[in-house]
Amino acid sequence: MSPTNGGRENLDSDKPKTDNPRGQGRDRPGPQRDSSRQRPIYSAIDLGTNNCRLLVAKQTYTGFRIIDAFSRVVKLGEGLTEHGELSQGAMDRTIEALNICQEKLEKRRVTHMRHVATAACRVASNADQFVDRVKAETGLALEIITTAEEARLAVAGCQTLITPNHRYALVFDIGGGSTELVWVRIRGRGRTSIVGWTSVPWGVVNLTEKYMKGKHEASADDYQRMMDAVGVVLKPFMEKYDIYETVKQRRVQYLGTSGTVTTLASLHFELPRYNRNKIDGAWVNPGSIRELARKVGNMSHKERIIQPCIGPERADLVIAGCAILDAIMDVDGLKSLRVADRGIREGILRSLMKDQARAQHNQNRQRAEKNRAKGQPS
Repeated sequence: MSPTNGGRENLDSDKPKTDNPRGQGRDRPGPQRDSSRQRPIYSAIDLGTNNCRLLVAKQTYTGFRIIDAFSRVVKLGEGLTEHGELSQGAMDRTIEALNICQEKLEKRRVTHMRHVATAACRVASNADQFVDRVKAETGLALEIITTAEEARLAVAGCQTLITPNHRYALVFDIGGGSTELVWVRIRGRGRTSIVGWTSVPWGVVNLTEKYMKGKHEASADDYQRMMDAVGVVLKPFMEKYDIYETVKQRRVQYLGTSGTVTTLASLHFELPRYNRNKIDGAWVNPGSIRELARKVGNMSHKERIIQPCIGPERADLVIAGCAILDAIMDVDGLKSLRVADRGIREGILRSLMKDQARAQHNQNRQRAEKNRAKGQPS
């Protein structure tokens, strides 16, 4: 669930930014510290099929402020479609990136954390051995989350971009090894509830490996086959919740949180380089984005490389991303698409902060009850 934007992958900005509008992964690396006197520092790692991404944040009155970040293309799922297991090279690259993450957690004195792995680790036969190796070599505890939890975190991370002007939202996240879609009921006053979700077993990495087979350019037939592979899985979900008809009634907000979407939005706005402030929360015309997706899919490898928001690392994978997006948006009556440069990591941070607030509330209540029992002021 990572950007297809090769031009910014290794940076992901260490500049602070704000967010306003299984417990195993919460283990602390290194020596234990007394955090009772320290203001909580939160971190989230999202290890996907293609990327390893970290955020470190402090809570603010309106949300949180990012104080450190890291992102690297590790290609953990490389060759997974063919061999069914994580390769030695892929694991080595990922361990190297996770060691950098661990160093940042130590430097920032993180007190609350959760580290999750998604599609690649869900399907790899040697995922448990990899998780053990991560713990032994980095001190980090990786949690392999279910598709349901992945969907929940994606929605939680994008919560502030879901508007009250519609009755429903379709939130989708195009990842490396799968694509999550979540059907959300909008209840007003910033409240939402998940009605249903599905995990399409295709992401930019495994779809590329399956249908491109090492080629750097896709024919029209290649592109259509990728669309069809996604569409055949997507259609039952769309029909089950009557999404096609609800979109026609203009009651649905589409919200895309993935690198494919942010990359195409950057090209749509003709940005010379990726700028999160101009992309996160932006509204784009669905027809224009679908047309652009097909244009990118039809570009030569060289043409894709020179695009400032694609670059050489993503020049191949972006074709599959475009085909997946095209399939998701193949619905009559869709009037707008909102772009989100946020997702699982932000969802983890919000959940950790909510858990901490609840724990603090319970602690204060217990203290007050003890004081009352002793006849002391609370």
